[in-house]
Amino acid sequence: MAASLVTDHILSWLLEGDPAIRWQVKRDLLDLPPGDWRAERRKVALEGWGKRLLDEQKENFMWGKGLYSPKWISTHYTLMLLKRLGIPPENKQAKSGCKLLIDKGVYKDGGINFSASMDHSETCVSGMVLSLWSYFAIPDERINQLVSFLLDQQMEDGGWNCESFKGARHSSLHTTLSVLEGLWEYEKMHLEQCHQCIDARKRAHEFILQHRLFKSDKTGKVIKPQFILISFPPRWFYDILKAFDYFQECNADRDDRCQDAIDLLLKKEKHGKWPVQGWHAGRAYFELEKNGSPSRVNTLRALRVLNWWNR
Repeated sequence: MAASLVTDHILSWLLEGDPAIRWQVKRDLLDLPPGDWRAERRKVALEGWGKRLLDEQKENFMWGKGLYSPKWISTHYTLMLLKRLGIPPENKQAKSGCKLLIDKGVYKDGGINFSASMDHSETCVSGMVLSLWSYFAIPDERINQLVSFLLDQQMEDGGWNCESFKGARHSSLHTTLSVLEGLWEYEKMHLEQCHQCIDARKRAHEFILQHRLFKSDKTGKVIKPQFILISFPPRWFYDILKAFDYFQECNADRDDRCQDAIDLLLKKEKHGKWPVQGWHAGRAYFELEKNGSPSRVNTLRALRVLNWWNR
């Protein structure tokens, strides 16, 4: 199915986009050698969306005058977007912002806490910061404490929930995916230390699959309409394309319980393109793509997901 959708016309359209799209098209859809797509990737910091975001950084290494807020122009969420655009991990500006998040955010329980009103770390934020910390390869032994914190927070059903401190007993797809993305980035950097991470991710995969990515495991109904709207940037929110993009990134085993979500993803395609759906309210430095319009980012993401699925 995916191969028939990757036409010359669609490839040409994708390659007319931002460097953040072009380098991933060359790597993920055209299977070009690393020398070709790495040269394109370096442009993410030099032009287009990536440069515009880097230009917003202040002299104190922060974005938006805050670590985690205001959403979505804070240091945390700007770095999350730069990571999703694929800015080279060695970028000095991004690394300086990430180090600030770590130094200001690591809490006494080993997790990340940006709030003066909370006496514990926030699981979802801790997962996202682990993702950034690992991606930008900040050398700091405290990263292992952060991993231990997250592993300790895994719930009996296999997932995570940032509301567990308030008594939540059922995991959240939002939090679970944020932690999974963090653990996966950590595994790529610290493979020899990751037996517990691998086991934890397998349990969390099963939690997501039991819900067929978007359905209640009790009623079979859609958990939240938001879960089937494919957004970008996804921020901290969960949706089926974000989940699938994680599964293809870590080359997870194909599971038939994904089929309903795959069918939904295919229904969103029109003339070989996928739209941006679901806008997350908040401030932004600029609009990447117009909500409801054909999206190069989501088309790229959908096509590589379908390549993974059909393999």
